[in-house]
Amino acid sequence: MFDDVAERYDVMNEILSMGQTRRWRKIVVDALGATRGQRVLDLAAGTGASSEPYADAGIGVVACDFSHGMLRVGKRRRPDIDFVAGDATNLPFADNSFDSSTISFGLRNVGEPKKALAEMLRVTKPGGRLVVAEFSHPGWAPFRTVYTEYLMRALPPVATKLSSNPSAYVYLAESIRAWPAQNRLAAWIEEAGWESCRYRNLSGGIVAVHRATKLQAQESAS
Repeated sequence: MFDDVAERYDVMNEILSMGQTRRWRKIVVDALGATRGQRVLDLAAGTGASSEPYADAGIGVVACDFSHGMLRVGKRRRPDIDFVAGDATNLPFADNSFDSSTISFGLRNVGEPKKALAEMLRVTKPGGRLVVAEFSHPGWAPFRTVYTEYLMRALPPVATKLSSNPSAYVYLAESIRAWPAQNRLAAWIEEAGWESCRYRNLSGGIVAVHRATKLQAQESAS
């Protein structure tokens, strides 16, 4: 499915988010706080749009994704970024390989998200940080109703006109609606072994950015 939409994926994201994706990505980058000389895992990176700010800042970033079609598009556009095919639940990296790890709008597409969180813990160095950006649940009930109506009624027709695979965006709407709320995701992150999980709502709770750390003495997930 993601292979089929790879060529226009980033354009569609900009349209369907009403231009918010760049702002959300900047907040994720700031929350991760990576610096030059560090190594970052950007999981479910797709075409690498989320990886570009790190590469542009001289930070070593690995853009990992399950979709070979996405990776091909990304590598063609940014040959300087290290694109790696990988399964989020069985990452092809050694323990403690990265100074920090992040995943943006991809965790809900993983069949076993808790296992993916544990794998990210395994490959992150002790003291390293995790940042997860994902669609979430607006806290104000009237806005939540309007948002849900947009997802289920407006998004599929727009996708039908603009996308080569409209059914992929029907899945997108359904997956967002079924995804757990902020507190539950925070609990999943801590159950995977990450510590001190906190989150920040963006755009009224349409998106939530969760941040957590790996204990200094913790070598890998059990």
